[in-house]
Amino acid sequence: MKIWFHKHTVEGRLPLLDEWYRKHLAEVTSPGTEIVIKTLPEGTYDTETPFDLVKFGALQIHFNAYFARGAVEAERQGFDAWVIAAGQDPGLHDGRAQTSIPTLGYGETSFFYSAMLGYRFGVLGFMPALREIITENIERYGLTGRLAAYELVDDGHEAVRQALDGDFDRFIEVFDAAAKRAVDAGAQVLIPGEGIPAEIFWHLGTKELHGVPVIDPAGLLVRQAELAVHLKRLGVVPRSTAGYWFRRPDDALTEHVENVFLGKAV
Repeated sequence: MKIWFHKHTVEGRLPLLDEWYRKHLAEVTSPGTEIVIKTLPEGTYDTETPFDLVKFGALQIHFNAYFARGAVEAERQGFDAWVIAAGQDPGLHDGRAQTSIPTLGYGETSFFYSAMLGYRFGVLGFMPALREIITENIERYGLTGRLAAYELVDDGHEAVRQALDGDFDRFIEVFDAAAKRAVDAGAQVLIPGEGIPAEIFWHLGTKELHGVPVIDPAGLLVRQAELAVHLKRLGVVPRSTAGYWFRRPDDALTEHVENVFLGKAV
């Protein structure tokens, strides 16, 4: 089995984070599964992280299109599944509409898994700009009734920055405080709203806060993708997704439309 694991960062900008991801995925992946980590193109942004870009809806449109094309390319290259490891699930819906392989998202998978177990979940986010996107996704997924709280972490950007430099004291302090607020609001499970804090939690070995489990979204994403591939192979779930929006045209028609939009001769 081969899974295309797409991140919302540029490889090499944060070497420590890159190393955490590699070790993490190696630990959670089943024998016989190959995870290929893909990231954004080198010139997407000049800073260490894309934090300053995700708050603009106009740019999010381009991110959505880029990641959706990644799902298409994953299928063309023979991958068994494609996953987007960003909390706001960029490109997930459009990528799913253009492919027949399992396509899963960080947020969607974590939220539905929590709901499937009957839990009310609390989201711990450090990027204010993503709260609107992620809460709108939760509403779109029909899970608003399962959201106990969406807690923005005080001084979250600085706490995450320090943690990426190896100083975890501030991170632990402010995320613990946000977790307590979420638990007090009724959360029975905690979900990091973004991928970077989730990797820091994994690195620190944090499995629960204030007596409530902390989900590992990246690990869950990989294992759920493996399960989806196995179910498809066994015929337990349909090979093609039902519904008009997710029905695929033939390859010739798809290629024709792509060429028109890309300005190629047809």
